[in-house]
Amino acid sequence: MLVLGMGLALLVAPLRPAYAACSISATAVSFGSYNVFASTPLDSTGSVTYQCTPLGLTITITLDRGSASSFNPRRMLRGSQALTYNLYLDPARVLIWGDGTGGTQTYSALIGLPASVVVPVYGRIPSGQDVAVGAYADTITATILF
Repeated sequence: MLVLGMGLALLVAPLRPAYAACSISATAVSFGSYNVFASTPLDSTGSVTYQCTPLGLTITITLDRGSASSFNPRRMLRGSQALTYNLYLDPARVLIWGDGTGGTQTYSALIGLPASVVVPVYGRIPSGQDVAVGAYADTITATILF
């Protein structure tokens, strides 16, 4: 199970309205059971949901590395054992969602609606990893900048 933790960051710019506010939450990317003998990767999805006011704000959402030392690959842990995976912005699982460093991309949008926006998080565990049976987990922090 991958748990997405949420963080909130506020960047104050001179012309930003004093009443600008955003909320953010997430649903976990839960991969279920990984089969070490499968020849195809294990894919799953979760989501990040945000809502901001006033309209016209440009926001950026970043995801951190979790317990890994780099974005590619991220890793879930079970004690000292690691199961590599990654999180992506696109359903083709090409654009790694990170903080804009190390070849990663961020999610950016101009707030045009007063409603909550749900952004899919696409996860993938590559096939062919020889790991012990058990529960592997990682915690990712999502940060919204506005």
